[in-house]
Amino acid sequence: QVQLVESGGGLVHPGGSLRLSCAASGAIFTINAMGWYRQAPGKARELVAVITKGGSINYADSVKGRVTISRDNAKSTVYLQMNSLKPEDTAVYYCNAPRLGGGLEYWGKGTQVTVSS
Repeated sequence: QVQLVESGGGLVHPGGSLRLSCAASGAIFTINAMGWYRQAPGKARELVAVITKGGSINYADSVKGRVTISRDNAKSTVYLQMNSLKPEDTAVYYCNAPRLGGGLEYWGKGTQVTVSS
């Protein structure tokens, strides 16, 4: 099993920045890619960004240019730097890590990000 613990959410004004962190523990040798998803009220959960151990990255079109995902493999931690935040970025942000070989995905409990004036 892998445990994912997010931190860094909060309330920020439009145009502000936040940095989310997700620390993985447990059987981390069973995962490669780690990523961030978000779910706004009344909407489906959607991918924000994903990064592999090797550093390959994908971003959702809606956040490109405003968000940077990074990873510290030594700490088994992935980060999400979010800049120029908009009210539509308000959501619960979840850390995700699919198990190698498929069949299972690990999720954190989520951290709330609220962008409001």
